[in-house]
Amino acid sequence: SSNEHKLNFKKSKEACLNYIQDALLQKQWKRAAEFLTCYVESLEKDYSREHIGPSELIWRIGTEILWHHSQSNMKEFNCFMEQMKTLGVKRYLKVCLEHVFHLLCNGQIDEAYQNLSLAESWRFGEQTAIQDKEMKMIQAYRGLLDYCSWSKQKNILLEHGEDGFSDLAVEQEMHGYFRKAAVNLKEIIKIPGVWDVFVRCYVDLLEFYGDHNEARQVLNEYAYNSKFPANPNAHVYLYQFLKRQGESKKSLISALKILHDIVPSHELMIDFNTMLQKSKKREKRRVGLEVIFATLDYAGWKENAKAWSCLSRQVKQIVISEKHLDWIKQEWNSRKDWWPAFHFSRYLAKRNWQENKSLSYEKALVAGILLGKGLFFF
Repeated sequence: SSNEHKLNFKKSKEACLNYIQDALLQKQWKRAAEFLTCYVESLEKDYSREHIGPSELIWRIGTEILWHHSQSNMKEFNCFMEQMKTLGVKRYLKVCLEHVFHLLCNGQIDEAYQNLSLAESWRFGEQTAIQDKEMKMIQAYRGLLDYCSWSKQKNILLEHGEDGFSDLAVEQEMHGYFRKAAVNLKEIIKIPGVWDVFVRCYVDLLEFYGDHNEARQVLNEYAYNSKFPANPNAHVYLYQFLKRQGESKKSLISALKILHDIVPSHELMIDFNTMLQKSKKREKRRVGLEVIFATLDYAGWKENAKAWSCLSRQVKQIVISEKHLDWIKQEWNSRKDWWPAFHFSRYLAKRNWQENKSLSYEKALVAGILLGKGLFFF
């Protein structure tokens, strides 16, 4: 019967997909390809009403197999992607984007740019408006490639002549790339999201042409606009820009304060601690001690000589001056149950001494102040 046929077909389809999944998980790309071929050949009914139709499964699974299969090549991959673009207009732009990523990964920049240009001119009734976000991504990546071309031309100009602008034709071409890149990059970063690479490129363009106010505005918006997701890199970029512009320590500290709240283990916490330690204000020096203690709470910093040097220098100053000893006690009280085993074990004492004596000296000083000279580490 028709119902029985549908039921059997559904069972065999699910079984085939399970085999494909098993092969993918075991990285058996040849076996996965064989099952996918069977799956494609067996599709006789229209399942487009399902949440994920067969065409999307074929696209996603096929892409994964071709990317890893030992006998696949870019010619086959390009052919496959072109076929996938015709399977469903709802996914057309997404397939185009993925195709571009693979082309870029294989160094085929011109081909990637050409595909982006073709995708940007794509129109299909109401689908064009529905896929507005994907279209903006297409335009953004085209802007990114225009930025790469601009950067290449810029380097050529800077390498020739004392003034760096001896070749008028190259200079005009560079300005053309700048205009195209700036328009598309500016548009994408207006949309709330994480746009790190696009923001960095756009700011680079603005800084090169001396538009520092616009660059500052872009970075402030990216870092502080509540519509954007919390993003540590946004505050890193703002801090680096302010530093390049020679801004006051107050501005730099303000930028790093928020970064510390988000990622207390960030590598810039060394800079943050150093600036706070040098401050004449007692409260800032107090925060500096909190910052370096918090940084060393993370395993990635356990053997960082610079971090231990910052901590040992500050606790030594406090002990010698006999002022603010309560700062140390307050930080140590919440750590005394686990820092000794975490940082000052017998095993670490021997290993640190063998691998990095300067690190051992800094840690030993801190250990002696926090736990007393009777400790093995000291």
